[in-house]
Amino acid sequence: MNYKAFCLVLLVVSGCRSGAREQKTSEDTGSQKIRFVSLDPGHFHAALIHKTMYGSVDSTFQVYAPEGPELTEFLKRVEAYNNREEVPTRWNIEPVVCEDYLQRMLTEKRGNVMVVAGKNSKKIDYVLEAVKAGMHVYADKPLVIDPDGFEKLKKAFQIAETNGVLLYDMMTERFEATTMMQKLFSELPEVFGELVDGTMEEPAISKESVHHFFKDVSGRPLVRPPWFFDVNQEGEGTVDVTTHLVDLVQWEAFPDQIIDTAQIQMLSAKRWPTKMTQWEFQKVTGLEKFPDFLRKDITNDDLYVYCNSELNYRINGKHAKVSVKWNYKAPQGAGDTHYSIMRGTKSNLIIKQGPEEHYRPTLYIESKTDSNFPLQLANALENDIAIQFPGSSFEKMAEGLWKINIPVRFRLGHEAHFAKVTGNYLGYLKEGALPSWEVPNMIAKYYTTIEAYKMVRNH
Repeated sequence: MNYKAFCLVLLVVSGCRSGAREQKTSEDTGSQKIRFVSLDPGHFHAALIHKTMYGSVDSTFQVYAPEGPELTEFLKRVEAYNNREEVPTRWNIEPVVCEDYLQRMLTEKRGNVMVVAGKNSKKIDYVLEAVKAGMHVYADKPLVIDPDGFEKLKKAFQIAETNGVLLYDMMTERFEATTMMQKLFSELPEVFGELVDGTMEEPAISKESVHHFFKDVSGRPLVRPPWFFDVNQEGEGTVDVTTHLVDLVQWEAFPDQIIDTAQIQMLSAKRWPTKMTQWEFQKVTGLEKFPDFLRKDITNDDLYVYCNSELNYRINGKHAKVSVKWNYKAPQGAGDTHYSIMRGTKSNLIIKQGPEEHYRPTLYIESKTDSNFPLQLANALENDIAIQFPGSSFEKMAEGLWKINIPVRFRLGHEAHFAKVTGNYLGYLKEGALPSWEVPNMIAKYYTTIEAYKMVRNH
């Protein structure tokens, strides 16, 4: 089926369902109705937001975009959610396909929340224009990928405050169960003590993640757009996925605290490429050859993508390290993985996700204290931890090493995190404000990644 025929069928199908959907949405939302508008959805995260329905959000939404495969993929994914057998969604999509999609969206203003997940080089300009027009913005990371973008971001936050709208980025990793548990334990002095200052060799807090170009999303092989492999459009390793890890450092080490950029010092930063063959590129994009804009990154017929990075920095007097690595494809049975350690005066909190854990994130606690530690750990699980993760337990793995067992019902996958972070943002919209620390800490987060970007570019 060609693109126009697909959109026509989608509109007809959606139109047939719109009456029932609107009735249920009206009952759920009352007088306060939020209307999403999706702009230029080039990344699959744009569709994952719509894997779930939200009571306060109108089931009808517009998508403004140019004609092309990225829009087609977005529409197919959302309609697949509508047609699935278990808990189908009820989205009524109204595509507006044109070349002046940004201006059309701003002029028609048929929604009050712009959702944007796509080409990162364009994102901050979309954001800036949306807040100028008085629209809330819910954006995929990263908001910026270079110093000029960072200056625009600071301006966008100022305009958003003046116009009374909320600009927010999707920090899905805050909703990963073991990360949440690590944060909870770090706030319990009787178990963790205090976060140490750390050193370059042994940072106070460290976050490492491994990602893969070839993967399945919602049961289908992911088709990535070719610009995803261009650091000038997607962003290089220091500014892309690294954003999540820098956010987690701030969120876990300094909960609910406002972070001043003056308290952040970049100590070292490096980047390196992942090599892709022509065959691998074709497998993940569907294109038979490299496009011309990638010629600058091709050596001996292979594409070198500078998507890997390592950052060492000091934040509020604590040493932190984050690193991101991209491989082409995960080992059998594995997916994207995460490693983290928070070093405390009484214990270390360690997240591993390797073969021993069957590639499932697992939290370990390494005790530095006396024989009373198991009792303190049990008390914490029965009281403080049980408020959020009831039924959690621990088992001894070795002398001074304990594994935390989190009930399966709390182990949501990456795709499910989008419903969680979206629900969180909808709560902020209802309240009319973000927490006092969110905006300054978003600025601090992107200050960190851009400082790393400048360091690797100047060397």
